[in-house]
Amino acid sequence: MTLLRRSLLAAALIAPALAHAAANVDAPAPSFSAMTADGKTVSLADFKGKTVVLEWTNHDCPYVKKHYGGNMQNQQKAAAAQGVVWLQVISSAPGQQGHVDGATAQKLNADRGAAVAATLLDPKGEIGKAYGAQTTPHMYVIAPDGKLAYKGGIDSIATAKADDIAKADPYVTQALAAVAAGKKVEKASTRPYGCSVKYAS
Repeated sequence: MTLLRRSLLAAALIAPALAHAAANVDAPAPSFSAMTADGKTVSLADFKGKTVVLEWTNHDCPYVKKHYGGNMQNQQKAAAAQGVVWLQVISSAPGQQGHVDGATAQKLNADRGAAVAATLLDPKGEIGKAYGAQTTPHMYVIAPDGKLAYKGGIDSIATAKADDIAKADPYVTQALAAVAAGKKVEKASTRPYGCSVKYAS
C-alpha cells in the first residue's frame, strides 16, 4: 500500500468520527449562544443545572406537522411542568424551506399552541452543525450536569402518519423520565427521521 493510499484510508476512517465528535452522548453538550424569536439572546450556560430539550423544527415539514397535531405540544407542556427547558431551534437558511423571522416564529407557535421556553434562530446553521442536527424534528436531551443524555428521533416510527404516534416508543419522553430519575437513558442514541435540515448550500 502506497503512502498516499494509506493517508486516504486514514482520512476516510477519521472523517466520520470527526463528523460526530461534536455532540456525543455522555459528553458535555456543545455550548451555544443565539438570538431568540422575541429578540433576546440566550446561551446554554443560562440553563446550567436544568434539563434542556433541543428540538430542531421546520413548520413546513410533513414530519413536523405530524407531531404538531398535538403530540409535540403535549410533550412540551409535560416537560415544562417538570421544570424542563424546551428550546426550539430553526436552522433553515434564508431562502430555504422553514426559514422564518422571529415574529413569524412566534405567530406559528401561538397558532399551534406550542409551549416552548424559547425559539432559537440559527440561520447560519452554527448550532445545528455543532450538534450534527440532520432532520426536522431532531431531538436532544441535555441532563442537568450539562452532558448529552439523548439524541435522535422523537419516537420509533419513522413516518409522517399521525396515526403512528400512539403505536411508537416515545423516545424523548422515555429519555426525560430516565434523566429525572437519575438513570442512564436506555436508548440514548436513535435514528432521527424527518425532513433534512435546510442548511445554506
